[in-house]
Formats: sequence, structure tokens, C-alpha cells
Amino acid sequence: MSGPRPVVLSGPSGAGKSTLMKRLMRDHEGIFGFSVSHTTRNPRPGEEDGKDYHFTTREVMQEGIDNGDFIENAEFSGNLYGTSKAAIEDVLAMNKICILDVDIQGVKRIKETDLNPIYISIQPPSMEILETRLRDRQTETEESLQKRLEAARIDMELSNEPGVFDVVIVNDDLEKAYEELKDILKDEIQKIQEAKS
Repeated sequence: MSGPRPVVLSGPSGAGKSTLMKRLMRDHEGIFGFSVSHTTRNPRPGEEDGKDYHFTTREVMQEGIDNGDFIENAEFSGNLYGTSKAAIEDVLAMNKICILDVDIQGVKRIKETDLNPIYISIQPPSMEILETRLRDRQTETEESLQKRLEAARIDMELSNEPGVFDVVIVNDDLEKAYEELKDILKDEIQKIQEAKS
């Protein structure tokens, strides 16, 4: 795949990935494209099919996985999630930096491909702060929340392993985290701006 290097954003649910990503896309309109993941979970209030996720059935998604249509996939809380090769190619075809929002399993799978993205981990300052953020959302059952917290514990440990990520950003201050993220991506952003001018 040619064009700008894709960006893999990873980190536990509640670390602030979506907030940072939405801001990046808003502030740099036409530069970034989001690779829309597939999932078998039901849409949450306000989520749109094709924008937030491609909502699909387990049968359809499993068939795609079996056919090699996905660059990465994982199962979480009984639902499948994954990034299709087509979703990435759609963004790259528009000459935009493709952002992939994947979990730690997805990061490991992508490392086995020839995608060559910039790997960025967004981490919460602590498990306590993460738990508060997740509870404040009020979108989880207690059981689901405990699963997310356990996944976050593993994610936080693995993100510190050498060579997994190019950079780890601890989101204890949203402004600071956003500046760090922009700084890491400035060369890729500049390439696109020059190509468009």
C-alpha cells in the first residue's frame, strides 16, 4: 500500500482515544480518514452504521474473516470486531492518513502484515481514573465493566513492552495528550498538505 503511513491508535476503552481522534480529524479536515471497523455488537444510542462502525452479523463477519478480508479481528464480550482491508484501502485511495482504532490483539496482528503504520498507544493515568471514566459513561453493565477493566489492565502492561508501540501517550491532561499526538504525526500531516497544495 502506498501513500501516507497509516496510524494505529490503541489503548483501553476510556483512555480518550475517540476524543483525541475526533479532535484530530476536526482540526485537520481532509487530512485524516477513519477506517471504519466492523462489529457484531448492537449500535449504541447515536451511533451510525458506516460512520461509527459497520454493524453486521456474526455469520457475515466470520465469512469475511475466513476469506482473509480482515487485516485484524478480535472477540470481546461475545462480539466480533475487526478492520477490513477494504476499509483501509478506501481511506488511502482518498490520499488521507488512515487511522485505525484497534485493541492490543489487533496491534499484534497488524505487525504481521506489510501495512507499516505508526503505532501509538493512548493510556489512562491510572486504573482508578479509568474506572471512574468508564463508570461515568453509564453504558456498561457491572459485568461488562469488569471485563473492560481486566482488558485495560492487560493492555496497560503490554503497552510498556519494548517495540510494541512507537510512542505511548498518557492521557492525564487532554490538551497535553493532544499536542503530543499532533507532534508525532506532524511529518505525515505535512506530506499530505504539500501533496494537496
